[in-house]
Amino acid sequence: MLSAESATVVRATLPAVGEALDEITTRFYGAMFRDRPELLDGMFNRGNQAGGTQRRALAGSIAGFATALLEHPDVRPDALLSRIAHKHAAVGVTDDQYTIVHKYLFGAMAEVLGDAVTPEVAAAWDEVYWLMAGALIGREARLYQDAGVEPGRIWRQWTVVERRTETPDTVSFLLRPADGRRAPRARAGQYVSVRVRMPDGVHQLRQYSLSSDPGRELRRITVKRVAGTAEEPAGEVSGLLHEQVHEGDELTLSAPFGDVFLDEKADAAGPLVLVSAGIGCTPMAGILAHLESVGATRPVLVLHADRSPADHTLRTETRDLVAQLPGARADFWYERPGPEEPAARTGLMDLSGVELPSDATVFLCGPLPFMRDARAQLLGAGVPARRIRYEVFGPDLWLPNPTA
Repeated sequence: MLSAESATVVRATLPAVGEALDEITTRFYGAMFRDRPELLDGMFNRGNQAGGTQRRALAGSIAGFATALLEHPDVRPDALLSRIAHKHAAVGVTDDQYTIVHKYLFGAMAEVLGDAVTPEVAAAWDEVYWLMAGALIGREARLYQDAGVEPGRIWRQWTVVERRTETPDTVSFLLRPADGRRAPRARAGQYVSVRVRMPDGVHQLRQYSLSSDPGRELRRITVKRVAGTAEEPAGEVSGLLHEQVHEGDELTLSAPFGDVFLDEKADAAGPLVLVSAGIGCTPMAGILAHLESVGATRPVLVLHADRSPADHTLRTETRDLVAQLPGARADFWYERPGPEEPAARTGLMDLSGVELPSDATVFLCGPLPFMRDARAQLLGAGVPARRIRYEVFGPDLWLPNPTA
């Protein structure tokens, strides 16, 4: 709980700090990587740094946590903390790194805000930082314990058993543990980090959802090649996986993490709605495969939007899984329809003609603009916000207000 004295100072300075957070985080990363270049080797994704998504996500998480402390002093923002903790565990963050981040973050804050950072202001924001860091450290320790790994020691070698092209820009890799030991426990909807060495010798990593039944010894990831744009560079990890990784090769994977998964206890009954677009179908495929493996009979509604049937990754597999689940049905939307899906709808996803059960648990994944629009439609259809769970690939730019 934030002290009353610090709460007063944080409330008064939050607008100024929030306005400066983008510049603060830019300077923070620049100084930290200058002095500690080893952190850029296998801890931070260079594409996210170059595109600015990492610093915007960090700024949003700080502002979101501070705002939550002021609005609800006795309640920790569990959704925000859980999501960050899983992301941290998936890249191997350890306790000592919070001290490093503190040093450079507060140094950047002093540089940007200058004399406005009085001892009282510094002390108040220091309290905010360590409240957040302490909560995350505790959560991450439990995640490492549950995963059966030492803090930060999350990596394991996996052998590529099969490589399969799904669409022109997506490929699946079927994997088994290279050491012959059992695969770690995973839940349907979770992801793993893939760590690769780039041609310049620097390790880079990216998270990919488990796109097959996570209860089996063989695991699958499905990777979309990330093309470069004017604002974002091409994906280094996805490009290397597409171009250089084949059957018989080994990949370095983390233990499975992710707070958006099918909970066997809480989600054991009641209808499910799986809403996705583009490569956001991959965690949904894992959930469907798990439901099929346990013989689920509950109502399941699969809703997916894509450019065309040819671009729809795992389309045939999704149809097959839906056909094997007695309570399941699927609706697809395509901007460019094709004969492969004669019953599909045309255009962007429009839920106005879809009957949505108000008591359903909804899983949502896809590009951020799609998820924001789909979530608004779900809320408009009467689905409570607490029943909508979302997964973001990469830094979470939805963090500042995850319930909005």
